[in-house]
Amino acid sequence: MTSCHFCDKTNTVGNNVPHSKKKTKRRIGANLQNRRVDGKRVKMCTRCIKSL
Repeated sequence: MTSCHFCDKTNTVGNNVPHSKKKTKRRIGANLQNRRVDGKRVKMCTRCIKSL
């Protein structure tokens, strides 16, 4: 499972809810992007990219 290099944000769990209201679990992935920091390529969430 991938996570943000700085804040360790990972996937969360939510529900798929159709019209019949029968809920099933689903994974919601963090918005991770590849960025170069100090010459190394790391995965960062968009909130950490904005704070740089």
